[in-house]
Amino acid sequence: MTALFALATSVLYGLADFGGGLLTRRIPALTVVVVSQLISAVVLGLIVATTGAWSEAGPRLWFAVAAGLVGPVAMIAFYQALALGPMGVVSPLGTLGVAVPVGVGLALGERPGLVAVGGTLIAVTGVVLAGGPQLKGAPVQRRAVLLALVAALGFGTVFALIAEASTTIPGLFLALFVQRVTNVVAGGAALWVSVRRGTPALPDTGFPWASLPALAFVGLADVAANGTYSIAAQHGPVTVAAVLASLYPVVTALAARGFLRERLQALQAVGAGLALVGTVLLAAG
Repeated sequence: MTALFALATSVLYGLADFGGGLLTRRIPALTVVVVSQLISAVVLGLIVATTGAWSEAGPRLWFAVAAGLVGPVAMIAFYQALALGPMGVVSPLGTLGVAVPVGVGLALGERPGLVAVGGTLIAVTGVVLAGGPQLKGAPVQRRAVLLALVAALGFGTVFALIAEASTTIPGLFLALFVQRVTNVVAGGAALWVSVRRGTPALPDTGFPWASLPALAFVGLADVAANGTYSIAAQHGPVTVAAVLASLYPVVTALAARGFLRERLQALQAVGAGLALVGTVLLAAG
């Protein structure tokens, strides 16, 4: 179950990142984050109201609040990075955030076997290579790398926090709702400050109504990824769940290849293969 839900997390995160990065090329990153998270908050609010998940409220929700404060920072940084550089180059850097939940798992006493350790090293190496690491180039590329590293730290922290936010399915719905509301409040405050400083919140053409379905997809895919990761981390080793969930850059790179015709180099193909081998080893270990 852990492997299945963790891999689902990778697919959902990869598609959400692809959509978010694409939208940020024509809509300010802050606006993408706030609108997409607002849509997911509304949907989760309806789920919480109809399932009676309010009864699961407790001290663990503070983990969801913390995740909600960190998440917008990570998403804004990552979407800006994806908008600046080729997605297949920037996205794999986000996988470095796996060090945070893996470190938490080790601190809690998890000791993966040799097969799992080998699978981890192979999978992480494969993800980085799948992006075709190109760290040389124009200043804009170096800025994209820096933003991606900031995002990686944030994503890893969110992984660790959301896994502690609930122990039941109704509690998970409530935790995700609290996280999204916090996302909207924090992101909205940042957007307000940005507008006060003269940065436009919308493109010149006004509110992008035509992009609303895409914004909804990004928000809902992101929240679903948080949910599947939480389930994966609760039903198996966090070290395994975190590594398998971190394979999302491969999905983003493949989406960029399929929709944007970004060319997949030989090194990237090798990296994707290594990521697959590492996944099999982790699932077996």
